[in-house]
Amino acid sequence: MAAITPQHTFEGNLFSQPLVSTGANVFAVTEPDYKTFIPANSLRRISRLLKMGLTTALKCMQDSGLSVPDAIVTGTGKGSLQDTERFLKDIRQYEERALNPTPFIQSTYNAVNGMIAVQQQVTTYNNTFVHRGFSFESALLDSMLLLEEGASHTLTGAFDEISAEHFYIKSRIGHWKKEMVNSAALYDHLTPGTISGEGAVFFTLTAAPTTQSYARVAGLKMLYKPSLTALTTGLATFLSQHGLSAKDIDLVITGRNGDNNFEHYYRQLDLGLPQVSQLPFKHLCGEYETAGAFALWLGAHMLKAQQVPQQWFPMVSQFPATLNRILIYNHFFGDQHTFILLERTAAPAV
Repeated sequence: MAAITPQHTFEGNLFSQPLVSTGANVFAVTEPDYKTFIPANSLRRISRLLKMGLTTALKCMQDSGLSVPDAIVTGTGKGSLQDTERFLKDIRQYEERALNPTPFIQSTYNAVNGMIAVQQQVTTYNNTFVHRGFSFESALLDSMLLLEEGASHTLTGAFDEISAEHFYIKSRIGHWKKEMVNSAALYDHLTPGTISGEGAVFFTLTAAPTTQSYARVAGLKMLYKPSLTALTTGLATFLSQHGLSAKDIDLVITGRNGDNNFEHYYRQLDLGLPQVSQLPFKHLCGEYETAGAFALWLGAHMLKAQQVPQQWFPMVSQFPATLNRILIYNHFFGDQHTFILLERTAAPAV
């Protein structure tokens, strides 16, 4: 696994990294030194999101010892905003004449996948999902189906960025808080809107556990605009399909984001999972379409290490003693709702 996020997630020990916060309502990633993974002459020609996505993917493959995956599957909500905006500005500035095609080419949603494939000389299955709040989860589902059909491993990830223009546009429809809020105190400000975020996360998925496995993706469920009753029913059905009940879940990672317009979904979740420990994660990365990938990365780390990075959760007083199953629940502005079930995996016998 690998992640470039607003926290120090790319290198070092996760459990000793300090909590990074922002007071600007825009949570930008902590960028690593890209020159280790991308040649200097290429760095000058590609946009920020492409650097983030390609570097995270290469780091993930390095972490797993994989050089050529059987498939590359990703999800993104917006693709490269920087390139899209640059191309649109050029259209207006040059009146649709003498346009540089590079920003258009790099703005396509599958540009990151293409760069990974070219650099690693991968000619196998390559797909990008752009389904708003279902983007990463659709990529995850597709990867699980590929593994069921015989693929030995997939490179699966997600990436999204925020720009000043996009932040302004979404602020006009109430996505972000009007008042400036420190991200570390996000849940103390239960008002309309939240804070924006961005990030890139990649995983190597295998059909069977290995000595390097972090966790097992045991289940995935997506619900589109469910009522509160449908949400409760969907959760109960999801757990029962895996032979589980609420008491079998050790921890819930929730997408709570301080937006009071959607807090009723999380109160409904509380009723369905009483007395189960919960950790919110949006104060760590902000809100964006593929934030669920960061939650999966975080949950997998905690299952493997059997501990929680407590310094990242000052709002939580008690943490579970053992972690065998983690449920991730997230939604994107009330439309796309997702459940992911993670289980602890034991290393195979040698």
